[in-house]
Amino acid sequence: MKIIQGKGVSGGIAFGRIRLYRRADISVNQLRIDDPDEELRRFDAAKQQALQQLDRLYERALTEVGEENAQIFDVHRMLLDDPDYNDSVEGTIRSLFVNAEYAVSVASDDFSEMFAAMEDEYMRERSADVRDVSRRIMRCLLDLSEDADDDSCGGSVICADDLSPSETVQLGRETVLAFCTAQGSANSHTAILARTMNIPAVTGIGEEFFYLKGGEEVIVDGASGTLYIDPDLRTKKEMLRKRAAEMKRRESLMTLRGMDNVTKDGRRVNVLANVAGLQDVSAAIDNDCGGIGLFRSEFMYLESSDYPTEEYQFRIYKRVLESMKGKRVIIRTLDIAADKQTELFGSDRRDNPALGFRAIRVCLNRPDIFRTQLRALMRASVYGSLGIMFPMIISVEEIRETKALLAQVREELKAEGIPYRDDVEIGIMIETPAAVMISDLLAKEVDFFSIGSNDLTQYTLAADRLNPEFDSHSYVHHKALLRMIKMTADNAHKEGAWVGICGELGGDTTLTGLFIAMGVDEFSVSPSQILPLRERILGLDMSGGEKVLATTLNG
Repeated sequence: MKIIQGKGVSGGIAFGRIRLYRRADISVNQLRIDDPDEELRRFDAAKQQALQQLDRLYERALTEVGEENAQIFDVHRMLLDDPDYNDSVEGTIRSLFVNAEYAVSVASDDFSEMFAAMEDEYMRERSADVRDVSRRIMRCLLDLSEDADDDSCGGSVICADDLSPSETVQLGRETVLAFCTAQGSANSHTAILARTMNIPAVTGIGEEFFYLKGGEEVIVDGASGTLYIDPDLRTKKEMLRKRAAEMKRRESLMTLRGMDNVTKDGRRVNVLANVAGLQDVSAAIDNDCGGIGLFRSEFMYLESSDYPTEEYQFRIYKRVLESMKGKRVIIRTLDIAADKQTELFGSDRRDNPALGFRAIRVCLNRPDIFRTQLRALMRASVYGSLGIMFPMIISVEEIRETKALLAQVREELKAEGIPYRDDVEIGIMIETPAAVMISDLLAKEVDFFSIGSNDLTQYTLAADRLNPEFDSHSYVHHKALLRMIKMTADNAHKEGAWVGICGELGGDTTLTGLFIAMGVDEFSVSPSQILPLRERILGLDMSGGEKVLATTLNG
């Protein structure tokens, strides 16, 4: 038996045999052409054919992974229409007098390398999308058939160097037991699809991929990221027991769907979902979320080579609100930050980009960009229950300036005869010690607070949230941090505002009872944490909560 360790990106255990997935090589030669206009017509025709293929993939994805996850192929459509990408292809054809296939391969290399070099992991994963779209165009130019569904992959563990989203969908959930790739990360579209399709997946096994053999027996543990090649009898029995326990656990959690989040002594709290975009909404719904507590709108900017238009943003917000069918949706305005940077805003690199020019500071410095987002949000407000949340507020002046800009937007829409709701809740994130210390003043200006525990932890404890050396129980349970959360909740309630937690601490079930005792009204967590958190809440008796709280904060 051989054990290979990778990164688990989609839980579950699968037993099967390895099937190596290798793409057919596309050979592209540089050829001199005499008529650039004719070559550009070939390129345009190939793009139209690629769009038709993406339409078919979108329809298939609707049945495989649901409407929200099918939006991945809208991203690919956008890449096909990206002006920078198309200008690059046209420029290469006209300046070098080369064939379209070669020009597309050059653009693919340039843009995929640009994405791969970005600091943000999510943006690095967009490099695979560029390669996937470019490969599709080249196949159309070369008149090669689409990658066919490989029905012989049925009952197999698909092992590949990497998998594009379209390849993942084409393989289909009904024929694949698990995915395993040499590259990739938990933030890749393929990993997201695997989780939605409920297929175990492991990425990042590296060079070990090249030693795998087709037909070998394998067990994939998607939770731990482990592959057992040619497993012995003892390992088989152990993994069978683990799989049975996981299935029983999942079935038990699913029985909690439809239940209220109420403690044994009658304390009710809300449990909502954090999402990064439309692709996560279906998972939130499947896990019976009470709404969306954090919609990270910045990912629309991170995924784009240009500023998202008002119309584009409006359509996204509208779909999220409609999907929630009247449940609360809180959309955080643009939060470009240390771990989420884009060249759109031209920020200089800093030794510590977590400090300085980020979040609301960027928005107030670029009111044109901010106004576009606020207009889209207010237009979408009529389609559901919307809350708008502003990040990294540290002063009363900032929130007043922000609210004044929002009031101007409302007046503009009113003058244009565009409908919007007047009852949109306005809130801010509490992410710094400064915001905590003046939370009594800030609470007078807003309807709610949402505590961003990730940033609040690093700013309070001088502990870099991205540094694994600080990933310890003692840091996140520090009394200073817990006291700040208590102070924030108290000050919010004094002014009639409600308070939630949307950072990682919200999903820490060892702290759930303590947070409820503090007066936290709402938890917003990743979709997979919703039902485990509900289970914890249902099992709590808060009758002695005040005593536990006093002991924890003062002991």
